[in-house]
Amino acid sequence: MSQPFASIDTPAVLIDLDRVEANLQRTQQHADAEGYKLRPHIKTHKLPRFALRQVELGAVGITVQKLGEAEVMADGGITNLLLPYNIIGERKLARLVALNARVTLAVTADSPDTVAGYAATFTADQPLTVLVECDTGAGRCGVQSPAQALALARQIDMAPGLSFGGLMTYPPKHDIAASNAWLSEAVNLIEQAGLPVPVVTSGNTPDMWSPAAAPVTERRPGTYIYFDRSQVASGVANLDDCALTVLATVVSRPNATRAVIDAGSKALTSDTLGMDGFGLIMGTDLTVTALSEEHGVINLPDASDWPRVGDRLRIIPNHACVVSNLYDSVNLVSGDDLVETVPVAARGRSD
Repeated sequence: MSQPFASIDTPAVLIDLDRVEANLQRTQQHADAEGYKLRPHIKTHKLPRFALRQVELGAVGITVQKLGEAEVMADGGITNLLLPYNIIGERKLARLVALNARVTLAVTADSPDTVAGYAATFTADQPLTVLVECDTGAGRCGVQSPAQALALARQIDMAPGLSFGGLMTYPPKHDIAASNAWLSEAVNLIEQAGLPVPVVTSGNTPDMWSPAAAPVTERRPGTYIYFDRSQVASGVANLDDCALTVLATVVSRPNATRAVIDAGSKALTSDTLGMDGFGLIMGTDLTVTALSEEHGVINLPDASDWPRVGDRLRIIPNHACVVSNLYDSVNLVSGDDLVETVPVAARGRSD
C-alpha cells in the first residue's frame, strides 16, 4: 500500500514512476519509427526491474559499462547484454567466461592486446562476440582510423574462440554526421575484405531524437530514463520529463539570503557539466550554488524567509547517473505517494 513520501528521511532519491514510463515508451516508439534497435544503457538506473521493462517494451537487450553491472543484470533476468569495455586480466576474463555461458553477450576491444587476451581465454565451443570500438571523435577509447578497425576485425575473425560482432562507438556530442561518415568508411573497408558487419552500435542521449542514419543499426541512450538538468540544457528534454530528484531538508538559515540543505557532494555529486550550480530546486529557478561533503548552499537573490529550517526541497541534479551510484536505495513514487523503496542493485559495481 502506498504512503505519502513525506515520511522519507533525507537526503534521499525519489524516482517518479509515471515520468519513467513516459520516457521509456516515447524512446522505444522513436526507435521503432526510425527503424533502429534500442539497447539502453543501464548505468543510469542500475535496477534490473527497469532493465526488464525496457526489454519488455521492445529493446533488443541492454548495455552495461562494467563486468560487475553485467553480472547483476544477468542475476536479475536479463539475457542479452553488450559490455562495451576492454576486459583485461585473468580474473576478469574468468568471470567473463562464466557470464558468457549464462547469457547472450558481446564485448568490445580497441587493441591487439585486448583481442589477444580474449583469444587466449575463449574456445570455439563457447565463442565470445567481440565488436571493434571506434573513436569517431569523442576522444575516449577506440581505434583511431577505419584501417585500424579493419585490422582488428581481421584479428578477431581469425581467432577460433572469437566472433566478429561489428563496430561500436560513443559519438561526439551533436556531431552524429561526422561519426557516421567515419563508421561508413570502416564498414566499407571491412565488407570489401569479405567480413560481414552485423551490428553498428552508437550512442547517445544528447542526440537521441536525431534521425537514424546509415550505417548505424543500434543506439544505446542511457540517461533518457530519468533525464537530468544537463539533458534539459542539451535540449533533449524538459524539466517535466526529469524523473529523478533528490529530496533534501533545509537544516540552516544563517542569514536572509542563504539556506543550507542536508545534501552535499555525497548526495548530489560535484559534476557541473558546464552549468552554474549543482542542481535546480524543483519549481523554482534557484540552484544549489555550493557544496561541501554533507551540505549544499542555496544563495537567494533577495532577502527572504523562505525556505525555512525543516522545509523539504526536491532537487533536479545535474547528472542523474552519478546520483544513482551514491545511494543504497531509491524511493519509487507516483504523484505524492511513496510506492516502494528498492535497493540499487548494481550500485558500486565498477569492478
